[in-house]
Amino acid sequence: MKLSILDRSRTRAGAPDAAALTGSIERAVHAEQRGFHRFWVAEHHAVPGIASGSPPVLLAAIGAHTDRIRLGSGGVMLPNHQPLVVAEQFLMLGAMYPGRIDLGVGRSLGFTTPVREALRRDRNAPDTFVDDLDELRRYLEGGAPVTARPRVDTAPPMFVLATRRGLDFAARAGLPVVVGGPILGSTTGKIPELERYRDNFVPSPGNRKPYVVISLEVMIAHSADAARELLLPEAWALAVSSRTGEFPALEPVSAICDQPWTPRMREQIDASIESSIHGTPDEVRDELDSLFARTGAEELLASTSTFDREALFESDRKLSLLYRQ
Repeated sequence: MKLSILDRSRTRAGAPDAAALTGSIERAVHAEQRGFHRFWVAEHHAVPGIASGSPPVLLAAIGAHTDRIRLGSGGVMLPNHQPLVVAEQFLMLGAMYPGRIDLGVGRSLGFTTPVREALRRDRNAPDTFVDDLDELRRYLEGGAPVTARPRVDTAPPMFVLATRRGLDFAARAGLPVVVGGPILGSTTGKIPELERYRDNFVPSPGNRKPYVVISLEVMIAHSADAARELLLPEAWALAVSSRTGEFPALEPVSAICDQPWTPRMREQIDASIESSIHGTPDEVRDELDSLFARTGAEELLASTSTFDREALFESDRKLSLLYRQ
């Protein structure tokens, strides 16, 4: 079973944003040492809690500090960019780090109305994701009227960060998918959306078979209660954002416990933590085995974050051992 990491360059209370970026680089080095398959970074614009707004820039820095691990975007939000520019950025990365670059693309717009306006995105504009995806692919593969450069021997593989509708797009395009969120918890049995993706998958160059990556938070500690506590900073930030419209930096658990919790926030925090997989190594292994069986996934992309960076690195280490042969 392939194990990978999605790091969102989460900022932390009391630390400069730059520390989140150096933290991502350090975590990628650690992930390579622990044998993880991929290390991906995210794109978020003008979000106080996330320092990375440009995956290609961060990936260039991470590539210079690592040697083998695959690097990619989870993901580049295609509505925010011209396909030619995205192709050029990732072809450059592919030329600098041959055989190590992935391009994950999504279709989310900005987090708030002011951010969408700053990105020149109208929420009511026509959805051109499918056409943009096809155009981007042609640039990468050298089949467009304009030749994106630099040319490389092998173009970075594309992945679609898929919602229910996105799974249909990916199946028709013959592309691998990354899925998470409500889809994973929608049933206790096989997931219909993933079954439909596999049934409708059209083989394409480089992708003869469907490929599913599941993404969610996975926290491992010495006990389930300790793992749950480590998930609290991220869950708290999500609850705060739903109330204020602003996604904040991670806070220490002690500071969170000292603040007032409304019943609604407690409900949101509990739901957020329950959507993760957490506990001791044995407990997490059992839950992951069950999830892999339900989804038929080939890979896990763990999107875990917490305020305590040492605990995060230790959780990554324990996760890396679960499927070690």
